[in-house]
Amino acid sequence: MLKLLGVRSLGGRDTAAVLRVLARDPVATCMVTGRVEEYGIAGRSVGGEMWSRGGAETSLCFSGANLIPLLGAPDDLQAFAERAARGPRLCSSVVGRAELAMPMWELLENAWGPAREVRAEQPLLVLDREPLVTPDPLVRRVRPEEIDAYLPAAVAMFIEEVGIDPRAGDGGVSYRRRVASLIATGRAWARFENGEVVFKAEVGSQSSTVGQIQGVWVSPAMRNAGIGSAGTAAVAAAITAGGRLPSLYVNSFNVRARAAYARIGFRQVATFSTVLLD
Repeated sequence: MLKLLGVRSLGGRDTAAVLRVLARDPVATCMVTGRVEEYGIAGRSVGGEMWSRGGAETSLCFSGANLIPLLGAPDDLQAFAERAARGPRLCSSVVGRAELAMPMWELLENAWGPAREVRAEQPLLVLDREPLVTPDPLVRRVRPEEIDAYLPAAVAMFIEEVGIDPRAGDGGVSYRRRVASLIATGRAWARFENGEVVFKAEVGSQSSTVGQIQGVWVSPAMRNAGIGSAGTAAVAAAITAGGRLPSLYVNSFNVRARAAYARIGFRQVATFSTVLLD
């Protein structure tokens, strides 16, 4: 077992300091920043705990459904890993900048056992210019009453991307609730043809300055026709119109998707890693 090195859970009075630190790297920290901006870092609503060793200005890690190292030197990561390994594993993945997430996983692997999949290289991209591809005018926000038409596409995307069925365990109740929330908050986008989804994407994480696109999917029958590029450009343009910077991360081995994002005008600003645990 690793030696505990003074990790503590931050509280409400630390919120301003945490936000200052997160603002240094707004694209990479978007998935945490949005929650902290909305809920602070105290209480259950934020969905986890914010850890530090010596103060937010020098080390930071979010522990919730995902374990996300945000800032720290090697000894800080060692301390965070010890804290995470002390109790039952609550997260389903370790994710973040590659230079933080991969060392964190190396420290945790013996305690938690082998990962289901390690995606060590995921380019983190932004679109900080007008799209080079004409946005698809038929891509629009999904309406709440369209959830039954939208959900099969969301499930298909999840199975393709993650490798498991999101309906497993509770018959899909939790996943439907998650999708319904995205739709209700205007963060699910699709192109419908004859009542069926042929393109979909979501803004999975959103801060005051960044919108992170996820779940991009094109119906298999409509692939290789430019629908994915034009649809993603439409979602990115909407994020920009809302005053945020469009961002996403993609697996390095997904050559087709990387080429599509390059055609749109996305450029790489960092590298993420994701360790899928279940």
